[in-house]
Amino acid sequence: MVTSTLDEPGKVTRKREFPNWKPKLENQDESELLSLPDSWKEPTFSKDDNAGELEESSFATLFPKYREAYLKEYWPLVQKALNEHHINAALDLIEGSMTVCTTKKTFDPYIIMKAQLIKLLARSVSFEQALLILQDDIAHDMIKIGSLVRNKEGFVKRRLQLIGPKGTTLKALELLTNCYIMVQGNTVSAIGPFSGLGGGQDVVLDTMKNIHPIYNIKTLMIKKELAKDSELQSQSWERFLLQFKHKNVNNHKEPEKKTVKKEYVPFPPSQPESQIDKELASGEYFLKVHQKKRQKMEAIKTKQAEALSKRREERNKALIPPKEKTVVKLKEASAETKFDVTTIKEKVKKQRTRNWEEVKLKMEADEKKKKKEK
Repeated sequence: MVTSTLDEPGKVTRKREFPNWKPKLENQDESELLSLPDSWKEPTFSKDDNAGELEESSFATLFPKYREAYLKEYWPLVQKALNEHHINAALDLIEGSMTVCTTKKTFDPYIIMKAQLIKLLARSVSFEQALLILQDDIAHDMIKIGSLVRNKEGFVKRRLQLIGPKGTTLKALELLTNCYIMVQGNTVSAIGPFSGLGGGQDVVLDTMKNIHPIYNIKTLMIKKELAKDSELQSQSWERFLLQFKHKNVNNHKEPEKKTVKKEYVPFPPSQPESQIDKELASGEYFLKVHQKKRQKMEAIKTKQAEALSKRREERNKALIPPKEKTVVKLKEASAETKFDVTTIKEKVKKQRTRNWEEVKLKMEADEKKKKKEK
């Protein structure tokens, strides 16, 4: 039997099915496959890629009244910028709305999403910054922060934390993320590259969760320095990043009277006794009407007598004389402890004479010293 080198008719080799297929090298790293050269640029979307659109798509947005004068001034420039991409724009000052729609000449299907610059214009973003989102490398993000905090005072304080004193915190975020950030009312508008928008969004949401932006700014600074090192790109950065512990201080005071839970009993409680059951147990049910009245009157009289006795006791308390304090009598001094006045006088005289003599001696000694010095 002669073995043929040809393949069987039912089977088709991988090389014949996929002519451009190349076998994967075993020693090749995945990081090399995923990495792109520095000079790499995505090819721009041109008219050759898409002939045109079959249907028109449009959307509209409202703008506040205080932006009416600014939009009226810059609207010819907005129309000129959008007409280059074959998009029509209309401004309605009566309804306070802006509409954007595609035409038959538009070839880029994603340009209608880029035309959302009218939303940025409505949120107090300048025309020069809003025009940047028409570029392919730059995107935008509208973060709604109004519903993240319930208390209005807390919301205002956290929004001020995000802005910082004289806008220093926002400026630091813009430098680290390479994005333009604008805080207006209940929204935060961000314009920049895709890599920076994610970091900016995390910082904004964390500040609304009562996490100070300085912590996230520190982590962004560390990540920016680590990204410069090519050796650390394939490693985890957790060991370099700062880890902050949350300190939840509980200021809630414990109640003085704590309610103790009763033991669980599977059986239902017994029914309370009715008035008839109580009368049957005491025997009042079988009494007549005049006997019941007599018992009630006796009970009322006993209560009145107790109340009178208490009142009399309180009145009589004021008439009770207070207890007299016991006077302590001084004991007569014994003959040994008695002081002799004459002896005390003599002692005082002797001390005075001694003191006077000492003063005289000192005076004489001072005079002698003065004479010697002269």
